[in-house]
Amino acid sequence: MLYFSCDYLEGCHPRILEALQATNLEQTVGYGEDPHCAHAAALIREAFAVPEAAVHFLVGGTQANLTVIASLLAPYEGVLCAHTGHIGVHETGAVEATGHKVLPLPATAGKITGSQVREAVRLQADFEHTVRPGMVYVSMSTELGTVYTCEELSDLYAACRDCGLPLYVDGARLACALASPDTDLTPETFASLCDVFTVGGTKNGALFGEAVVFRRPDMVPRFRYMIKRQGGMLAKGRLLGIQFEALMADGLYFALGRKAVEQALRIRAALTERGIPLAIDSSTNQQFAILTDEQRETLARDFVLEFWEEAGPGRSVMRACTSWATPDEAVDCLCKAIRDL
Repeated sequence: MLYFSCDYLEGCHPRILEALQATNLEQTVGYGEDPHCAHAAALIREAFAVPEAAVHFLVGGTQANLTVIASLLAPYEGVLCAHTGHIGVHETGAVEATGHKVLPLPATAGKITGSQVREAVRLQADFEHTVRPGMVYVSMSTELGTVYTCEELSDLYAACRDCGLPLYVDGARLACALASPDTDLTPETFASLCDVFTVGGTKNGALFGEAVVFRRPDMVPRFRYMIKRQGGMLAKGRLLGIQFEALMADGLYFALGRKAVEQALRIRAALTERGIPLAIDSSTNQQFAILTDEQRETLARDFVLEFWEEAGPGRSVMRACTSWATPDEAVDCLCKAIRDL
């Protein structure tokens, strides 16, 4: 059985295992204050051209999202996001559990616009009987595998600045987003168009880990307090730093994202060649095919895809997801099976 259900099925890139083995018996201080975390943070600042940024390492994406959002909002504020946004549909109320409401906006292909943010603020910002918008959340790539262009993200960031709202970008799949042929963003331009972002490791070669990057260190001066309060401060913090040291060295992080996207686009080409419709026009490592029940059952004999949603009687949207470790042979098999349907 070959699995294409998500992008964190494998362990980690061999360079990380080698680095963990090589440093296994080192003694370092804990809680992310070790030399490995400091070096990894410096590599991230360099890669995204944010020399003054504060960089913090957390274990997982949900943990990073709820900690960042709770740190930025006043008790009476909520977070604007796409109605398909990960924090609203795939995190089991984690943000709401911190006392902050997720404020969904109607999204097109997973994306929201600056005009939507301005309108939401106009309607809600000065009416004390409703939750006040206090920040904006988007993900890159989005929950649907789509990406923001430089123009789109610039428009959104301009609206956030005009409205006095910080823009937070969830980069769980950032490497794949930046590898997409549909975006003209570079790591440097991307980082300049938001206030806070994460560099996702869990879905891009790490065993676990996300790096939270505040472009302005004074934005949340006591963010480590919030990490601790939310249960996110790893005692053996160097395990996060070592992984990001390996990922950020020699451009490996971005190369792994390119590999995942290349494999997914091969699957997309096979679907298109076979005449199978796509539910979403995604150019990243997630592909959403509309399959008949018969096609779904045929593929299920040898492949595990993720059910996404119903697409009418006898049809389903099924997600095929690739990763940095998806082998050519597995993609060859799936593409052949698709063409033979």
